[in-house]
Amino acid sequence: MKGKRIVNFVFIVFLLLTLHALRITAFAERIKDIATFSGIRENELIGYGLVVGLNGTGDKDGTYIFQPFANMLTRMGISVNAADIKGKTKNIAAVIVTAKLPTMVKPGSKVDVHVSSIGDAKSLQGGTLLMTPLKGPDGNVYAVAQGPVSIGGFLAGGAGAQAIKNHPNTGLVPNGAIVEKEVPVQLNDKNRLDLLLTVPDITTAKKTADRINMGLGGVFAKAEGPSVVSIKVPDAYANRVVDLMSKIELMNVDVDVPARVVINERTGTIVIGDNVTISPITLAHGGLAIEIKVEYEVVQPPPFAPPAAETVIVPKVEMKAEEKKAPLVEVKGTTIGELVKALNVLGVTPKDLVAILQAIKTSGSLKAELVIM
Repeated sequence: MKGKRIVNFVFIVFLLLTLHALRITAFAERIKDIATFSGIRENELIGYGLVVGLNGTGDKDGTYIFQPFANMLTRMGISVNAADIKGKTKNIAAVIVTAKLPTMVKPGSKVDVHVSSIGDAKSLQGGTLLMTPLKGPDGNVYAVAQGPVSIGGFLAGGAGAQAIKNHPNTGLVPNGAIVEKEVPVQLNDKNRLDLLLTVPDITTAKKTADRINMGLGGVFAKAEGPSVVSIKVPDAYANRVVDLMSKIELMNVDVDVPARVVINERTGTIVIGDNVTISPITLAHGGLAIEIKVEYEVVQPPPFAPPAAETVIVPKVEMKAEEKKAPLVEVKGTTIGELVKALNVLGVTPKDLVAILQAIKTSGSLKAELVIM
């Protein structure tokens, strides 16, 4: 009987420890979701191109297409003056072509490209992007784009009526660019890595470094500040840095979220973090509603009035002011749920809640950072 009690006690302790571990890791995030390695990033590419085959919706001005189109025809063996193209290029549009080139993508790979009209074209629907070199910040060509443009919408109209869906002046060419040059990064030769946090936070950086050290079984990671964690490559991962990066990315870290309230006054949007707390307060919120009505009355001239008398329309203005009754409500508790519940009792709208939160912050009762967009 005594042995059975010991077994039950051990089982209960094990169950509690398991539940505690689950509670701890329930809100953990993978390192790959909160940080990136320095040097592993996308590279911006840009180019100037022409979209042809439009159904009369191309550039009318032609400032951006006359000379480039004439130059292109000249390279094809057709001698054309730029002045001769005026009024004959309704099916052509000048566009800016952009793409993102990932690191270490080999030549021959394909990436998506975006095209955006820079002239007065009405729509790129049905158009085809002509061969466009895409350059990096260093001026070198890293990819060449060409292909049919998909705009994901339409432009239709006639006889003074028009219907537009989405943005017909921008489009996508899926897999429209072929990589011609690689952005080289030698990862396996590195002896040190820098991990960059997406949201800088000193506590999260420290927890990340501790978690990496625990996973690697030694002191290899160090928090250099709120946004950088430096990692010394262990000898066991020499020339296998990619394997080390993969292992680190899959580690879970308890992310520390600051207490913050974000307010967008233009839209009335309010986002309140889970760690926001308040001290007990008493508040009242009311408003003055003013209603103004204007009615027009027709006034006729009286009998035997002078010939110059005319019928006139006289505005009649009525104004009514009403002040809403605002009860004095005591807000008890310290959680954000209790704060929202108490404010719902007042029947406040998001616009009212903006003013209330600002007042609570000024009083010192709101224990959070107030961010106004």
